[in-house]
Amino acid sequence: MASYPTTSWSSLPVEMKLAVTNSLDEQDIRALSLVDQSTYSACLPALFKNIRLSSCVALENFLENVPRDYHRFIRSLDICAHSENESLNKNHLVLTELVTSLLVGCRSLEDLTLSIPGSLNYTFVSCFRHLSELKYLAICNAVPEEISPLQVFLHFDFDYSPLTSFRYRSERFVVSIAASIPKLEHLSLDCVSRSVMHAPELHGVYPYVPLVSDDHVIPDHPVLGSDLYLPALLRIPTLRELTIQNTHLGDPRWATEPVACRLEVLDLGSCCHEDEYSNSKCIQRIMTAVGRTVGEFSLTTSVSDTVFAKPTATPMQRLRKLHISPFFPVDDVVDTMANLAGSPIESLSMQCFEDDVVDVCTAIEEFLSLRVERGPNFYGKLSRIDVSITVQDGFIPAIDAESNAERFRATKHLQEFCRDLRLASHFQKASPLGSGRASRGRSSSFAADLRWPSINTSVVDGRSRSMTI
Repeated sequence: MASYPTTSWSSLPVEMKLAVTNSLDEQDIRALSLVDQSTYSACLPALFKNIRLSSCVALENFLENVPRDYHRFIRSLDICAHSENESLNKNHLVLTELVTSLLVGCRSLEDLTLSIPGSLNYTFVSCFRHLSELKYLAICNAVPEEISPLQVFLHFDFDYSPLTSFRYRSERFVVSIAASIPKLEHLSLDCVSRSVMHAPELHGVYPYVPLVSDDHVIPDHPVLGSDLYLPALLRIPTLRELTIQNTHLGDPRWATEPVACRLEVLDLGSCCHEDEYSNSKCIQRIMTAVGRTVGEFSLTTSVSDTVFAKPTATPMQRLRKLHISPFFPVDDVVDTMANLAGSPIESLSMQCFEDDVVDVCTAIEEFLSLRVERGPNFYGKLSRIDVSITVQDGFIPAIDAESNAERFRATKHLQEFCRDLRLASHFQKASPLGSGRASRGRSSSFAADLRWPSINTSVVDGRSRSMTI
C-alpha cells in the first residue's frame, strides 16, 4: 500500500489556515485559537471579523482589553451605546470619544450599525472620511421612544413646534456622515429629526413636528456644502439601498433634488406626526423621484396616484419585488395594488399582525380575483405571494381555539387559491417584527465578563481586567 507524506497543522501555509478558520463557527474558532501562537495569529481575522458591542460598558471594556492593532480585522461592527447609567447617555462627548477611538482603527470596516441614545458630537463626522471600505451604514434609536424619547423638548407650546438640542439626531448630522463615506451603498436611518434650518415652515405649525434648533454648528460638506437636508442623500452616487423609518419625509425638495444615485432597494416608513394622507403623499413624491431604477420596494402607506398604474407612465418601471408592512391599512390593499399595476411585479410579500390574518387573506383574495377579472395584462408577471405573521415587542398574543381555526381556514383557502392560479406561496408563523431582515454575518458579542482568546483576563466583580497580551 502506497504511503503518502503527512503535513502537520503548524507547517501549513497561512493562506490554508485562514481558509480553515473562515469555515468554522465562532465557538470552534475560539477553541482552535488556543492551539498555539501561530494558530492564534491565523484565527485573529475570523475572531474579530464581526463584533457586536451591546452597551457602553461593553464598548469601554473592548477598548480597554483589545489591542488597537486588532481593530483592523473588524469587518462588521454593531454598537449599541445605550447605558443603564443615564449620566453616561447624556454625556454625548464621552460617547463621541469612545466610538471615534474605535472607528479610527477599523480600516477594513464594511458594515456599521450605530444604535445610540440621541446623537454624537458633530466632530464625529470627520472619522468617516477614512472608512474607505464601508458600504453598509445603519443609524437607529437605541431604545423605544416610549421609554426614552428621541427628542427632549426644550419647550413646548401649542403655538410652536417642539425644538430639541442638536445632540439629538439631526438630518444635517446623518446626511453629513453619509455623504462623507466614499463607498456607501446601503443606508438605513431611523428616528431622524428635521432641522429648523431646512424646515422653518414646520415651526409653530400643526402637527408640530419636532425640530432640531442648533445644528448650524455642523460645518459645510466638501461636496454638498450647506445643503445637508434629507433629499441631498440622492446626490450620493454610490448609494444603492435606502431605508428611512419613523422620520418626517415632507421636504418638497425630494421632487426637485438632482438624483445622482441608482437606487435598487427603497424602504420608506411613515411619520407618526403626520396623518395617513400626508405620509402617502410624501412617499409617492419620493417614489416618483427615484423609482426609475428601484427593483425592490417596501410600502407602509397606500398609493392613490393612478399614474403608477400605467405601464408607460409609472416611474416604477423596474419594480419586481413589493413588500407590504404590517402597519399598512388592510382596507387599502386592493386599491393600492391596482394603482401599482404599471410595474412588472413578480413577487408580493406581506407582513401582518395576528389579529389581521383573516382580513389580509381576504384582501389578497380580492386582489387575485381582480387579477383574474382583468386578464393577463394585469399583474401578468406575478409568480409568488408570501404572507408572514409578525409580532411586536416579541409578544405573541394568546389566541382562542375558535379564532385560531378561523385563521387556519383563511390561510388554507388563500393557499389553495394561489395554487389554482399557479402562484407559489409561503405562509410563515409568528416572528418578531423586523426578523425578516437577515444578518449579514455572525457576530461576536463583547460583554463585561466575556473572556476573549486574544487576551488573558480575569473577572473581578463582573468586570474584565487586562492582564497580559
